[in-house]
Amino acid sequence: MGKATIIDLSLPLKQGLPLRRPPQITYYGHEETPAAAGPQWGLEPGDFPDGRYCAHEVVTLGTHVGTHLDAPWHFGKTSEGKPARTIDKIPLEWCYGDGVVLDFSYKSRGDSITEDEVEAALTKINYRLKAHDIVLIRTDTTNKYYRLPDYEYRHPGMSRQATLWLIEKGIKVMGIDAWGWDRPLDILAAELKSGVKGSFWAAHYLGQEREYCHIEGLTNVDKIPIPFGFKVAAFPIKIQGASAGWVRAVAIIER
Repeated sequence: MGKATIIDLSLPLKQGLPLRRPPQITYYGHEETPAAAGPQWGLEPGDFPDGRYCAHEVVTLGTHVGTHLDAPWHFGKTSEGKPARTIDKIPLEWCYGDGVVLDFSYKSRGDSITEDEVEAALTKINYRLKAHDIVLIRTDTTNKYYRLPDYEYRHPGMSRQATLWLIEKGIKVMGIDAWGWDRPLDILAAELKSGVKGSFWAAHYLGQEREYCHIEGLTNVDKIPIPFGFKVAAFPIKIQGASAGWVRAVAIIER
């Protein structure tokens, strides 16, 4: 087996991102930590080699910030009539599998990706889905807009019907290179206030009826050079009882 090509599909976490809930990172340098850590062992700062100890960081971060996997518990208390799984209960087998890219980069903000469009995208690449494939929805939103203040509202979104269609094909994990899986929340909220029923967060709420997970905040999906024939790994951090977990998602192309 030759060396694999690994494409990073995950966003960096850093200070100053224009998000509603940006990560907060406090950095502690090598010169700072002797004074803080030394007393627990009876050491003075000067006792450390060159007066230096370890660098470390403290991060305050919501589980739905950055590249993350939403668990069924995020969608509701139950899924398929059973207690919904939290992120620490997601089978790891779901999170590694054959990847498929469906290109919807031509879609605009607020557009709904339909079941028919998903079927057409698969026909275009001549691929038939099988159970436990990991389907990546390409919109190019993250690559274009991640550092802009309105990034969270720039994407098209998956419809309930398209999501259900994928679930019925045996897909347990699917992902999108955008802030959210559904259409932007400002549009959905406006529809809800105007009396439109059934569209608000419809693909998320579907998870109460049919068990599945989705990845939000992917990036570099456009860098995957083939629409299938590669692996995806997206293992979530194991946070007890949580509705999501951060992932270092990658595409792996074997040579």
